[in-house]
Amino acid sequence: MAKMPEDVKQTLEKQKPVPIATASKNGVPNVVFIGLLKILDDERLLIADNFFNKTAANLHENPKMSIVCYNSETKKSFQIKGSVEVHKSGPIYEDMVKWVHGVNPKLPAKAAVVFKVEEIYNAMWGPGAGERIV
Repeated sequence: MAKMPEDVKQTLEKQKPVPIATASKNGVPNVVFIGLLKILDDERLLIADNFFNKTAANLHENPKMSIVCYNSETKKSFQIKGSVEVHKSGPIYEDMVKWVHGVNPKLPAKAAVVFKVEEIYNAMWGPGAGERIV
């Protein structure tokens, strides 16, 4: 795993919704916006699965994900790549359900997706575009 620098965490916290990308085992891409993402620590994010269909199927076949975030004030953008674990029971799942239902009790809170940060890249245009940060 890799540690997220402070500016990456601030950018993630600022953007809502956040686009996430997955792919099937055959490489068919899927991108969706998610509204419920929170930072667990310097190396992990928690994503609530409320309405994942293709995303859930992709994560079952291929537990890799990419996230992009952008802050219009700082003009910083990052692509974060990593692996996920999907929890449908246990303490992580139960904590996610409490969090989600605290936001909106009508949401289904189907699964807790724990995203482990492995790589971070500069996703802003210009001379540093595409450079690996972590």
